[in-house]
Amino acid sequence: MSQNLRAFGPGMPQEQSISLRRNLSRRRSFRSGKETDDRGWTLLHIGARKGDFKFVKQLLDEGMDVNVAAWGPKSKGLTPLHLAAEGGHLEVMDELLERGANIDARTKGACGWTPLHSAAKERRREAVKFLVENGAFLPPDMNDCRFNPPLHYCPGLEWAYEEMKRLQQGSSSGGEASYSSES
Repeated sequence: MSQNLRAFGPGMPQEQSISLRRNLSRRRSFRSGKETDDRGWTLLHIGARKGDFKFVKQLLDEGMDVNVAAWGPKSKGLTPLHLAAEGGHLEVMDELLERGANIDARTKGACGWTPLHSAAKERRREAVKFLVENGAFLPPDMNDCRFNPPLHYCPGLEWAYEEMKRLQQGSSSGGEASYSSES
């Protein structure tokens, strides 16, 4: 480590110093969300996908856009919330929503997936429950054309409907919902 510290000292060749500064400035611009990887993901997307709460919080504190959309070949409009939901990272999802993430953000293309679709596709029951409880759009009928894709594209959505029914029953019984520990 002391060798690395000496690299910045007066004996460091100017070419090495300039090269190192350029590399550091590239890292900073990536952190600011201006650069993306080959999938179109920013560091916030990567942190959300990994479920790295501290890193996500740090990036948001530094001013990254909570709703930044990825524009790679396979991630047209994918937000950090889509990725956190897909991974079932509840703490990260909660932080993103607290910071203003769009719970119903849709990807571009024929299906227009929301974070709820992403969680359901991966069968992340707790993430589905969390999104429904926090107001994710779920029409009364699964075949509603406003909520593509239909069940055969996203079989995990039946959990979302079960959760919605449970929540509706809980609210109609005067707020005395019974919560089951079953998963």
